[in-house]
Amino acid sequence: MSRSGADLALLLLGGFRSLVDNATDELAQRGYQDVRPVHDFAMRAIAAGADDATRLGRRLSVSKQAAAKTIAVLHERGYVTRDTDPLDGRRKRLQVTALGFEVLHQGEEIFDELRDRWERRIGSAELERLEKHLATLVGASPIRFDTPGWMTRDLGEPS
Repeated sequence: MSRSGADLALLLLGGFRSLVDNATDELAQRGYQDVRPVHDFAMRAIAAGADDATRLGRRLSVSKQAAAKTIAVLHERGYVTRDTDPLDGRRKRLQVTALGFEVLHQGEEIFDELRDRWERRIGSAELERLEKHLATLVGASPIRFDTPGWMTRDLGEPS
C-alpha cells in the first residue's frame, strides 16, 4: 500500500506524540505531574548555555516573552534558579537545579524504557533499521529549534 507524503508526516508526528505523551504520563506517575515537554526542552537548553531569557528564546525559537513565562514556571517549581550575573548586575543568569536535573534524568530513563517497548513490539533489528533510516533522512545530530532552515534542507541524495 502506497502512502502519501502527508501520511508519512502524520506517522512520524504520531510516533513523536506517542513517545512524548507516554513519557509525560509516566513522569506524572513518578511524581512530576507539572512537567511538560517544553519544560524539558527549556531545561536542556539552559544546561547547554542558554542562561538568560533572550538566549533561551532563541534556542527554543520563541519570543523573549514566551521564554520568560517558561522560566517563571520552571523557577516557581524549583527546576531552575535565577541569580544575578556577577559581571552584570542587571542580568539574571539561569541554572538548572538538582531537582531539574533529576527530572531530566527521569525523562531520559523513561524514554529508554519506551524505546525498549517499541523494540519488543517490532524487534531489535527493525527498530535499529528505523533509527538508521531516520538518521539518514534527518541527520544523526539532535534537532535544534534555533537552527534556521533545518526543516527545509535538501532531503535528496547525501552529499
